[in-house]
Amino acid sequence: MYSSLPIDRIKSDFLAALSQQHIVVEAETGSGKSTRLPLWAAELGRVLVVEPRRVACTSLAEYLTTDVANPQQISVGYALRFEQHFDADTQVVFATPGVALRWLSDDQLAQFNTVIIDEFHERRWDTDLLLALLKQRQSHRLVATSATMDSQRLVDYLDAAHLHATGRNFMVDVYHYANDTQTMPSHDHLDQRIVKLISQYYCDHQDILVFLPGRKEITAVTQAVRRYFADAIAADEIDVIPLHASVTDDERQRALTASSKQRIILATNVAETSLTIPGVTLIIDSGLERRTHQRNGRTVLALHAISKASAEQRKGRAGRVKDGVCLRLYGKAAPLERLTPAELQREELVEPYLAALCCDAKFSQLTFIDSLPEKTLASAFQTLQTMKAVTDDEVVTDYGRQLYQLPIDTLFAHLITAMPERRHQEAMVDLAAALSIPQKLWQPPKSEQDQQVLFLWLGQQYCDATALIKIVRADVVPEWLTVDDNMRAEARLLAAKMREVLQLPQLEAASAFRRQPWIEAVITAVPELVYVRRERRRQALGNGFNEVTLSRDTLFGIEHEQVSDAAVVFDQFALPGKGIKQNLVLATCIAPVTLSQIVALDLGENQQGQTIETSAGHFQTAIERIYAGRVIDTQWQDVSGDAAGTTIVDLILANEVLTGLAARLTIDIHQWNLYLALGRYQADICQRAPETVDVVVWLSQQITDLGIETIDDIVLFSAEDFVFDGIPDWEREEFDNQYPHSVSLNDFEMRIEYQISRKTVIAHYLQGNRKQDPKRWELPRWQGWRIKYKKASRIIDIH
Repeated sequence: MYSSLPIDRIKSDFLAALSQQHIVVEAETGSGKSTRLPLWAAELGRVLVVEPRRVACTSLAEYLTTDVANPQQISVGYALRFEQHFDADTQVVFATPGVALRWLSDDQLAQFNTVIIDEFHERRWDTDLLLALLKQRQSHRLVATSATMDSQRLVDYLDAAHLHATGRNFMVDVYHYANDTQTMPSHDHLDQRIVKLISQYYCDHQDILVFLPGRKEITAVTQAVRRYFADAIAADEIDVIPLHASVTDDERQRALTASSKQRIILATNVAETSLTIPGVTLIIDSGLERRTHQRNGRTVLALHAISKASAEQRKGRAGRVKDGVCLRLYGKAAPLERLTPAELQREELVEPYLAALCCDAKFSQLTFIDSLPEKTLASAFQTLQTMKAVTDDEVVTDYGRQLYQLPIDTLFAHLITAMPERRHQEAMVDLAAALSIPQKLWQPPKSEQDQQVLFLWLGQQYCDATALIKIVRADVVPEWLTVDDNMRAEARLLAAKMREVLQLPQLEAASAFRRQPWIEAVITAVPELVYVRRERRRQALGNGFNEVTLSRDTLFGIEHEQVSDAAVVFDQFALPGKGIKQNLVLATCIAPVTLSQIVALDLGENQQGQTIETSAGHFQTAIERIYAGRVIDTQWQDVSGDAAGTTIVDLILANEVLTGLAARLTIDIHQWNLYLALGRYQADICQRAPETVDVVVWLSQQITDLGIETIDDIVLFSAEDFVFDGIPDWEREEFDNQYPHSVSLNDFEMRIEYQISRKTVIAHYLQGNRKQDPKRWELPRWQGWRIKYKKASRIIDIH
């Protein structure tokens, strides 16, 4: 029987508005918007329904194939990344946002009349982008739906009709379990607190739905609940069911289908919207979710308190069939955000930028509900330019379109297409597949015995990348390896699809590859993936721009005879650190390389190091290769030619030859530059042009002018042969008294810094035994200047 739903009251208004303009439907949980609106819209043409989550996409499509939900038997299908169940005659097609964007880039969604974007309040980047693109094109009738949303802003954005429907909710009593009214959600002892509440309430309720932040917490709570209810589970009285993006089809069906058993469903916020979970009368809300945000220029995944809007969504799940109860593990007045921030505001923009370009739109010129962060926008454009995916005038290149065809992260797509050999491309495809699934593929062994077996299985090396490739390619995974079979199946499917797109052999006929040339091809394509260990903090690695820390599960951290000091870091995971702007960036997939490989590939820069006297009058200079602040190679050269000039300058400045010259020149040139900055220069009395001088540059030029070509030549000269003509002699003494380079008191010495733009003098402590700060009367007049004294990190004003 076709039962009535609260949304039915707006059907006539919906159909009347749909033929004229876009529509925003604001409807509460349980109103029926996700199942009714697509069927109504089908009366006016073919409909694409964009669902943000795969579980909702498949579940809604399957439900609408039943006589109960769809008595008119309007044809309904769905499409996921690698799974399609519809044909050209299907009237309603449910699809994930990524699929919808690719269809838009292919044929502008020409086969659809209406596009419904469901659960828009989740504010995913792909749904925001899809709506912005379709708004710009004005080629489809748009319907945006939401249970909780700042809907008026959306109505204004689309210039849309605004329809509202209440939900079919029974009374839900809310109780808060917290220390005080303002206590925020906490991760501490979460499993224990939830088991305690379930044990107190389960006898008085049907099914129980627990909201948790992620798979890790779901696994921990599932184990704890199953231990507590072991007898009831064995007696088929209770069923404990996880529900997240990576559950099996059986687990999903058990969660979404009524049962004679009492069900305890442990879910992420995938269960907040769209999905109908029958029989739930008790909600336990941890108040937590995992989401990304921008922190110090990086996208960081972290635990967050949910928004007030999400809290209401979760509560509403308890009032579907009869009166219910919602238990919140945070205070009644906890300062939650009103709405969850949009992903475009809190993530890197490389992928949406490329997607927009491939849909023939300039990303920077699209109008979004919220303006994009300028710094993140510029960074994304620069990244795509570096990959040669976009031109300077923001037009996608053929190479950029090629990258977009691969359903993975843009960096991995770039690495795949940049591989010079087919076998290396295959290796990169399989690795990218392993790193593109939603959960970890495997857990490295912890015991030394299993690690040694793994070492031999990997060809006598500890390499995360090689391990992932072998696991994806293996027909049968060794029993001693801990592998997630569901994730392996998904990775193999992804690898197979990419191999098909790129016309590569399928996994069964995968080409053997040699690891060293493959890794060197990766380094050539993206040199910034190379990191070297810090010499003092061995768990930290840097590439000159970023620093990463070894994750607990990387094989690179295992101590053995072949421990490497350098690596290619294929995957990173950023977490918030202890400081306000600090991040803890974990390196999770690492391929070791040698320092000699880095040198051979010409990474880093040469600089001249120390000069030593190897025999009487014979000197050699160290030419050091520096990468990420570390010396990775040293070559010794005899001092001659340009190197001789540089070496002589270094020896003079180190006061090893021409004793006293370095100190005099440093002061003379410092005072000249200060003289210019203070505006004291007069062309008629100064012999030198009014240009600032660098002591190294000036000294190098003098050595050239004097014809000094070798170290031996320096003995022919004295310090008096090097005279810097700066401040006129008759004016110099007065200037030095007024603006001294240093000040010496009886018991200590200070170096003087002049910040002219701020009219500030800073006296830096150099040496001495005095503990007291200098007094104003002890210092030069410096009339009209603000005076500060600095010792170590302490700075004070001198009055």
